[in-house]
Amino acid sequence: MTLPSATLETTPAAPLGLSGLARLARRHPLVVIGGGLLALLIVMALAAPLYAGDPVNMDPFKRLQPPSAQMWFGSDNLGRDVLARTIFGARISLLVGLLSAASAAVAGLLIGILAGYNRRFDSIVMRLMDGLMSIPTILLAIALISLTGPGISILIVAIAIPEIPSVTRLVRSVVLSVRERPYVEAAICGGARLPKVLWRHILPSTMPALMVQSASVCAGAILTEAGLSFLGIGVPPEIPSWGNMIASSRLYLGVAPLTVFAPGICLAVTVLAVNLLGDGLRDLFDPRAKPRR
Repeated sequence: MTLPSATLETTPAAPLGLSGLARLARRHPLVVIGGGLLALLIVMALAAPLYAGDPVNMDPFKRLQPPSAQMWFGSDNLGRDVLARTIFGARISLLVGLLSAASAAVAGLLIGILAGYNRRFDSIVMRLMDGLMSIPTILLAIALISLTGPGISILIVAIAIPEIPSVTRLVRSVVLSVRERPYVEAAICGGARLPKVLWRHILPSTMPALMVQSASVCAGAILTEAGLSFLGIGVPPEIPSWGNMIASSRLYLGVAPLTVFAPGICLAVTVLAVNLLGDGLRDLFDPRAKPRR
């Protein structure tokens, strides 16, 4: 009776072709929509030097001009191309969001696995994580940036550190559940070493939840970067960012609304794409959400 199920489990999965992609789009449209939007934004940001204009070139004689053939979104209060600055601003937001999420995911994964597998280490680390979670993210980021000064690398670290406790608690909860399962106990009784148990049995079970949490962290990091840049303590003013674009143009909203709406809409679309991707990954990895055959 167990032979058919064992055969099915060991059969390698077919490569994802056009039919597989169409099936994925029907069953999990959020993954395709969110992933497609995010991929489009990443390609647009990476290829910005090839087609976008100069985002820092100032021309006082072209201040607050309406949209034209030369400047599709018009110009800001310093005569800079709004479209070029919006496109180049995507590079900063995506860079900060993705690297902050990756940093928090890696650190939270390592700490969460150790905390979930070592009970003595668990009691110490989780108290530290509880204390770190009690500090608001934006205040901790402001404190770190105030001590070191503005910069992209410092901004990534300042955003990633407050997100580590949430990732750690999630990974720890998964590890505590997985370590009690029969196949893990069988591997330990069979003489498997701890690194092999963690690599082959514990780590794969944490990846689905970690991917969903990383998408949430990425969306929050993009918003936090925009908020800090809006306050003037995030990305330096000479670097185009959606946050400092909105901050510098908010006084001219009635005269040149695209100077505010262009970065604001791009910010909203980017966060929406990341959230849709995260929701789609949650449904994709949740066995209760899969349709019954």
